[in-house]
Amino acid sequence: MKNVRVWFKKIGTARYISHLDLNRCMLRAIHKAKLPLWYTQGYNPHAFITFALPLSLGIGGERESMDIRLDDDGITREELIGKLNAALPDDIPVFDVTEPVMKPGQIAYASYLMKLETQGHPPEETAAAIRELFSRETVVVPKHTKNGMIDLDLRPYLDRTEVVARDDGVEISAMLPAGSTMNVNPSLLCDAMKKYLLLDLFSDIRRINLYDADFKIFE
Repeated sequence: MKNVRVWFKKIGTARYISHLDLNRCMLRAIHKAKLPLWYTQGYNPHAFITFALPLSLGIGGERESMDIRLDDDGITREELIGKLNAALPDDIPVFDVTEPVMKPGQIAYASYLMKLETQGHPPEETAAAIRELFSRETVVVPKHTKNGMIDLDLRPYLDRTEVVARDDGVEISAMLPAGSTMNVNPSLLCDAMKKYLLLDLFSDIRRINLYDADFKIFE
């Protein structure tokens, strides 16, 4: 019996699959691939499968992970990758399988790449306006929480944000709090642009990586 961490991407149309549906998709792929998945021993056994930090609907992921426990120690990394890719949709490719190093609870930050279509606005001017917005003393947006709506000041979380003009739009690289203690959804940055700059831009958001509190990459 061994625990493995399966690394995969959630790209293309798969970004619109909810976490619940992703969980079902993975379980079906594991069964289709006939992997020796370990089940809990109890009155109502269920598969041991854990996702590090589920993505919000509509956000893609370049380095997502899922922990599973296998009954067979002999299956190789290459076999796992090949069997899972043969059973999964093309937009959820598995690219690695490793031993878990960190616990998902250690995740404290996530890096994102946001591509904005400026829709007729000059990219340079739009990027400059966004930089000015992110440098203000306060950038307050409404945020939905378990206890209802709150006003969240994004400014303390924007120091690791870079805004760059491209030929076809604007790119924003952002490192934001993520995890069970504090989580800032990158779509809140779009909400701030809409509120303060009246820019309602189409955004393509991808999560690039996860980090612990010391900004060490989640492994």
